[in-house]
Amino acid sequence: MQQNEMKLEFDSRSCNESFARVTVAAFMTQLDPTLEEVSDVKTAVSEAVTNAIIHGYEGRIEKVTILCRLEDQELYVEVRDEGKGIADVALAREPLYTTKEECDRAGMGFSFMEAFMDSLEVESEPGRGTCVKMRKRLSRESRGRSEEGIGNRQERS
Repeated sequence: MQQNEMKLEFDSRSCNESFARVTVAAFMTQLDPTLEEVSDVKTAVSEAVTNAIIHGYEGRIEKVTILCRLEDQELYVEVRDEGKGIADVALAREPLYTTKEECDRAGMGFSFMEAFMDSLEVESEPGRGTCVKMRKRLSRESRGRSEEGIGNRQERS
């Protein structure tokens, strides 16, 4: 497969979180992923976007940008905000660490991203924003297994 890219920019509103994850899932169907792979990516994207909205912008309406790239059987996803930033990325990546105790599932966002993707990199600078970079290699087995693939349109008999 040739390399393919997309860029998505949207307002930092909670209602756009589901839009972002469904858009990334639709984009990755070119690789004929399994349902489990799609679910993993949707969860990771959801967590990254939610972090940008809740922690990065803290209620302000700004822009969140997602860049996706497909190459061979690998999906690369970058979620970027230009918000508050993270002073101590290593501490923020610790399970259960949060600056928003009142939020459900507080402190698990980076842990979920790390669990569902093959790699996670977080770049951040206070006052300049955060960029979350994730990679997911889709199993070679998913090719040709039309029963489990999302992108395959064949009818089953």
